[in-house]
Amino acid sequence: MAAMNDVELIGLTKRFKDTVAVDDINLEIKHGEFLFLLGPSGCGKTTTLRMIGGLEAPSAGTVKIKGQTVNGVPPEKRDTATVFQRWALFPHKTVTENVGFGLKMKKKPRQDIVRKVRECLEMVNLSGLENRYPSQLSGGQKQRVALARALVVEPAVLLLDEPLSALDLKLRQQMRFEIKRIQKNVSVTTVFVTHDQTEALAMADRIVVMNEGRIEQIGSPHNIYFNPVSRFTSDFIGETNFLPGCIAAQEGDTVVVELNDGGRIRAQRTGDEPCPTDVVVGIRPEQISLSHQASTATENVLRGKVMDVTFMGSTQRFQVAFGDRMIVVEDVVGAGSESCWHPTEDVYLEIQPGACLVLPA
Repeated sequence: MAAMNDVELIGLTKRFKDTVAVDDINLEIKHGEFLFLLGPSGCGKTTTLRMIGGLEAPSAGTVKIKGQTVNGVPPEKRDTATVFQRWALFPHKTVTENVGFGLKMKKKPRQDIVRKVRECLEMVNLSGLENRYPSQLSGGQKQRVALARALVVEPAVLLLDEPLSALDLKLRQQMRFEIKRIQKNVSVTTVFVTHDQTEALAMADRIVVMNEGRIEQIGSPHNIYFNPVSRFTSDFIGETNFLPGCIAAQEGDTVVVELNDGGRIRAQRTGDEPCPTDVVVGIRPEQISLSHQASTATENVLRGKVMDVTFMGSTQRFQVAFGDRMIVVEDVVGAGSESCWHPTEDVYLEIQPGACLVLPA
């Protein structure tokens, strides 16, 4: 018998007057899964999270938690806990009082509250700060208090609404590791909302890419990055160069594309469906090799002109003029080496067929 999903969204829709914020989405979230809702502002990800937590009522569709329909059930009666973007800590309560608040509202015995609060503070590395107030804490410490307050009630589903967006970059990177570690240790089913692609790629078991209220693609971070099913996903996750052209030939598991700006690209086919005539070829910047020498190959080598070279630390970023457009290339920098490329210099771009994604124009 298959294991029950901790969360099921069935035909879930939310309208605000004439605006459809979430449009008929269906989603199943497995027990213990770390799932990310990822997309640009206004795509419906936060509204979806709020409907799971009971903070918004669906206009249509069903929310199930542990197999039980929870439409109409208030947030405090759902087996969920939410960590908000701005922490929402009580300023007049200590760390201990903030973390234990949910247990106190549930009228748990005092000794149980003391024990569970202590265990949660140890888990989030806040032991020794029990008697401090939020004004005496750093941003990262406040985030840990909010996380402990959510976990101490042992929810079936933990909901995180862009919890790291208020932190600086270095602290955000540290907290990514901490939250992922804690989530795996506790094995709590977690839904994390973000617009930060790096955050989702680094932390998620699965990513749900949303666009204009709909689900664009669901998959593992690796699959989402290397096998996007649409131009939107390819452009939103990471960075992609898009070169328009038309199909010149389909040969087995590859297609040959005549680019509008000149040159031929042979690419791997991504499915069994016949390709449309007009397409775009998507190529990640890090999957392009640069060469000073002209190649004898008639495919997958494009001639361009270096327009700009930017040192990025571990990589160099090139802007290469090709026809009427600019191609971005990223290359690893060798230790102690200076760039051997100069603006206005001719360059040859070499691309492997497996690195090219063919999408409808």
